[in-house]
Amino acid sequence: MISEVDGDFESLKSESRMPSLLALRCFESAGRFESFARAADELHLTPGAISRAVRLLEEDLGVDLFERRKRRVFLTDAGRRLLKAVSEGLGVMNHAVREIRSEARRARRLVLSCEPTLLMRWLIPRWSEFQAQHRGPDIHLVAGGGLFSFEQGIDLAIRRDDFPRPSGYHAERLFAEKVGPVCRPDKVGQWFDERGTCLRATAPLLQTTSRPTAWQEWAAATGQPVPATQMQSFEHFYFSIQAAVAGLGVAMGPWHLVRDDIQSGVLVAPSGFVEDGSHYCLLSPTPLKPGSLETDLLEWLRAVGC
Repeated sequence: MISEVDGDFESLKSESRMPSLLALRCFESAGRFESFARAADELHLTPGAISRAVRLLEEDLGVDLFERRKRRVFLTDAGRRLLKAVSEGLGVMNHAVREIRSEARRARRLVLSCEPTLLMRWLIPRWSEFQAQHRGPDIHLVAGGGLFSFEQGIDLAIRRDDFPRPSGYHAERLFAEKVGPVCRPDKVGQWFDERGTCLRATAPLLQTTSRPTAWQEWAAATGQPVPATQMQSFEHFYFSIQAAVAGLGVAMGPWHLVRDDIQSGVLVAPSGFVEDGSHYCLLSPTPLKPGSLETDLLEWLRAVGC
């Protein structure tokens, strides 16, 4: 009687024992691709290693997970059931690992990605003010524009809202984008009318390939026509603004990128600035927590962005 109970207990232990995680990972990849070769490429193993891991898993479970036909493999009903469960389980584990890593990294420092010219001409010149006010975890600034992923080691991002972003990302509006034609003070009489507000048709215009419709957006916002003239193109706003400083023409200047040059008298904006309908936002993977460093950063960015 005792031997039968012991045998039942050992049977229950055997049935509740989990297969190895490596075998399950090999199976999940092979099942997703229905290919041992592609699973081997993904996991940096050999097809033979994938095949052996799957075979051991099948022996452990006592059921075929794949139907093997010549050089192809296809999931069985049992294989499809197990693939769904393993994929969901690995997904939960991967999500938890990313969160834990992110929290550990953020305890040491935050990584803030910002569009390059905004970072160079607006954020960095003011950054010492924020650092003086906050002596907590370090915030590491990196340059980056357009599409990105928070899985790339970025915790926060400053972007203009002119591109689609994943629905799960949280966005806090910082300030409106304001733009206007800018040039050197000594060129106003040559390139603007007598009132100094409207561009002459002969004014040389400067544009950027990173925002090729900037002049058209300004024209639509102000109701003024864009002069039908050849535009000299530069790769980034930084270059077109520097070209305006050098007297090469009239650049379309976003306020936050040229405000220091305007205030110092290096550039002037005879027509003023107008909102173009877009905004800069602080993006995060989840809503910001009250009282956190991220929230302090948000409030500071809004204050200095006015």
